[in-house]
Amino acid sequence: MQSSNRPLSPHLTIYRPQMTSLLSIAHRGSGVFLAVAAVLLVVWLTALAAGPQAFATVQGLLGSWLGLAVLAVITLALTYHFCNGIRHLVWDTGRALELPAVYRGGWLVIIGTPVLAAVIWGLGVLGYFGYLGGA
Repeated sequence: MQSSNRPLSPHLTIYRPQMTSLLSIAHRGSGVFLAVAAVLLVVWLTALAAGPQAFATVQGLLGSWLGLAVLAVITLALTYHFCNGIRHLVWDTGRALELPAVYRGGWLVIIGTPVLAAVIWGLGVLGYFGYLGGA
């Protein structure tokens, strides 16, 4: 038997990722990221229960530029996972499974994710400055 110098998996050198595969991988990744980010919510709630000093410390960290950046990434992950989850729920009904509809839905997720995140942050800023009818 003659040994050849061919690669064991030539498909790895010629495969080009599709939008559907990339969105699927990102959906799983965002789910894992959000599970890890839930620890931050637990820390925040624990600080809230621990008293004003602990809460002020955590609020100070979350209000820093790094904390706000982390919260922005969490918001993007959450809105992506939400939008893509709705896409999967539509597929579960047997609709939008044709290739053009799959790509249209993918583009809706890609465009809808930052738009929804911006709306959430915009409402948060408006609420923070009292423009939403708060006290």
